[in-house]
Amino acid sequence: MSDTLLVSTRKGLFVLERGDGGWAIDHVAFLGDKVALALADARDGTWYAALDLGHFGAKLQRSTDRGRSWTEVAVPAYGPGDTVATGDGKPPKPATLELIWSLETGGADQPGRLWAGTLPGGLFRSDDRGESWQLVRALWDRPERDGWFGGGYDVPGIHSVCVDPRDSRCLRVAVSCGGVWRSDDDGDSWRVTCEGMFADYMPPDRRFDPAIQDPHRMVQCAGAPDTLWVQHHNGVFRSDDGGGSWRDVPQVRPSVFGFAVGVHPREPGTAWFVPAIKDERRVPVDGRLVVARTRDGGNSFEVLDQGLPAHPAYDLVYRHGLAVDGSGERLAIGSTTGGLWTSDDQGDHWRALPARMPPVHAVTFA
Repeated sequence: MSDTLLVSTRKGLFVLERGDGGWAIDHVAFLGDKVALALADARDGTWYAALDLGHFGAKLQRSTDRGRSWTEVAVPAYGPGDTVATGDGKPPKPATLELIWSLETGGADQPGRLWAGTLPGGLFRSDDRGESWQLVRALWDRPERDGWFGGGYDVPGIHSVCVDPRDSRCLRVAVSCGGVWRSDDDGDSWRVTCEGMFADYMPPDRRFDPAIQDPHRMVQCAGAPDTLWVQHHNGVFRSDDGGGSWRDVPQVRPSVFGFAVGVHPREPGTAWFVPAIKDERRVPVDGRLVVARTRDGGNSFEVLDQGLPAHPAYDLVYRHGLAVDGSGERLAIGSTTGGLWTSDDQGDHWRALPARMPPVHAVTFA
């Protein structure tokens, strides 16, 4: 099991280590700064932290000593002619980097390769550990992108990047709101793959429009990469053919709405969700923070709450706020109200970190 946990919060990156007495804060980086997410590169041990500094913009930091020291590297940048549609009937506006919303490594055969999904909807590639970035124009220049729109933000964004462990050239990305896209040639060409998804928030004639679907988060089973799970704005979907088609999973209790999803690294039918009430409320159902787990591919679900706060508790978990380690046994969830809970038995029992933290944006096992 992983004994290091990176917790990205509104006020810094908290590095937790697991000892005999449980989890404890080892040190904090960027105290006071908003950290959107962190990435631990298992290929070479490098850590990355994406910062959202408001007036000072998005920044990217890299560490080679497990977060003791950091070096600023380049961030993705749009060109002067790049524009983004806002979906509100106004003319397109110049594209500028607002947020690094996802960071993933390339394959083991691609040393130095990183992928970054951003607001406003661009995918970027680095082949030198973040020293420089290139916009993946084959996706950016797709005509369907003009129909993408923001889901929670004013502009669309790429929050999920899945690299097939069998073939590093095979990529899948999820866009809010722009659907799921696949490339089989290292990003040189793309096709939208949303068959079976539907959008209840659209007029009936556009319900099945693939390029306006709102996947909140997409994850891929490392041991069975053809299986992917999506927590969508109005449901949960599963694919067993590499994202070519999707099946609605309506049995999630107590709600099919949420942001976070995690999948077991070797058991494709085992997945976890943190349900909530959708749209303007965005709170746990009935004021109870719970985790929903399926072990049979979504045919049935268990509601797990042992060790989670007693009712009422209005902790919400963002899309990157649920993590599953490489063993598939250890889990972590972090909430918008500064709660952090871990489990060593796939969610059957949870234990709270004694310290209250700033609002949590993302949790990552290292």
